[in-house]
Amino acid sequence: MTEKERYIAVNLFKKADKIPFRPGNGRESTLARWQREGLPIGAEPIQKAYEISGGKEILPSSKRLPAKFTMIPEFEKKIIERRSDSQIVQDWKGNICEIGNEYTVDHLGGDNARGDFVTRRWIKCPVESHQEWDAMKKRYNADDPARFKGAETLKKDTFATAPVILSLYGPFWQLREWTGFENLCVLFYDDPGLLEDMLNFWKDYILKIMKKAFSYAIPDEVHISEDMAYKHASMISPEMCRKYLLPVWAEWGDCLKNAGVPIYACDSDGYIDDLIPLWIEAGINACDPVEVAANNDIVELRKKYGKKMAFRGGVDKREMAKGGRNIENEIKRIRPVIQDGGYIPGCDHGVPHDISWGNFVYYIKLIAKETGWL
Repeated sequence: MTEKERYIAVNLFKKADKIPFRPGNGRESTLARWQREGLPIGAEPIQKAYEISGGKEILPSSKRLPAKFTMIPEFEKKIIERRSDSQIVQDWKGNICEIGNEYTVDHLGGDNARGDFVTRRWIKCPVESHQEWDAMKKRYNADDPARFKGAETLKKDTFATAPVILSLYGPFWQLREWTGFENLCVLFYDDPGLLEDMLNFWKDYILKIMKKAFSYAIPDEVHISEDMAYKHASMISPEMCRKYLLPVWAEWGDCLKNAGVPIYACDSDGYIDDLIPLWIEAGINACDPVEVAANNDIVELRKKYGKKMAFRGGVDKREMAKGGRNIENEIKRIRPVIQDGGYIPGCDHGVPHDISWGNFVYYIKLIAKETGWL
C-alpha cells in the first residue's frame, strides 16, 4: 500500500498492511538534549531512532496543501522593553506579552519562527474592542493571492502516494488568538453579538479559502486545531459548544463531505470526553493528541465511541520519560486499541525535553514493532 492508502484506511477503520508511523517529535530544547546525547546534528530524529532500532525503510511522511489561513500582513515582531530577567514583546499576532530572556520573539511564531515551549505572561491581546475587531478583519482577505503561494505549480502526481493534509485553526482557537482566553470566555456572556460576528466571519472566511484550495487538490484530511479543554473539563460547557461552535464545525464538515475529503480531524489538549459527541455530530471522525495526564483513557474512549472516532497520539509522555519497563507497560496498555484499528499511536503532545535520547530510541523501537515497521 502507499502511505496515502494506508493513512486513509487506518483512520477509517479499514485494513492496512501496517499502521502509519507518527510517533511524535521533539521541539528545539528536546532536540538540543538529544544532540548532546548522541543524535547526529542534522539527522532527522525519528528516522535515526528507527534506523538504530533496526529499521531499514525510509519512513514516509505527509504533505501539506499550500494555503495560508493566518493574517496578512502580520504584526511587527519587536521588543518593547528589556528587563533584568525578562522582556516585554509584541508577537506576530499583535499580542503584548512577557517572556524570559532565554527566548526571542521568533519563539512565539510567525516568519522565521523557532519551535519550543514558551511560558509567557499575557499583557494585552490585539482585539479588546469593536474597533480593534474591525481593524483585525482587514488582515484576513480570503482573495489575497499570497494565500496560495506555490499552489499554482502543483502537478497532478504531486500528492499521488503521500497523504495530503490541510491544517487550520478552529473557531475557539482563532477567537482566543484575537481576544485572549479570559476575554473570550467573558464574550460568551457579556457580548454575544460580537462573539457571533467573529464566529460567522471565521466560518465564512475558512469556507472560502477551503473551497479555493480544493480547486488545486482534494486533501485526504482537514485538521483543525481547537485547544479548548482543561485537565478535567472543557473550557466552556458542552451546551455553549453546541450553541456557538457546533454550527461552525458542522458547516465545515458539510463542505468537506461534499468535496470528498475522507478525514475530518480535530486537535485539542485536555479532557476531551465531553467534546467528542459534539465533534462526531459535526462530522469529525478523528482526533488527537488524547493526553493521558488530562484523564483521557484511550481504551475506555474506544469502548465508548467505537468506530465513530479514530484516535492519534495517546501515549503517555510521562511514562516515556521514565524509560524501560514503564514504556513497555504503556505500550501494553494501549495495545488493545492498536489492534482494534482506527488508531495511530504517538506521543500525547510534543515530545518534551525530559525524555532522553535513549528512551526515545527505545520508544521508537517498541512503536515500530507494534505498527508493523519492524
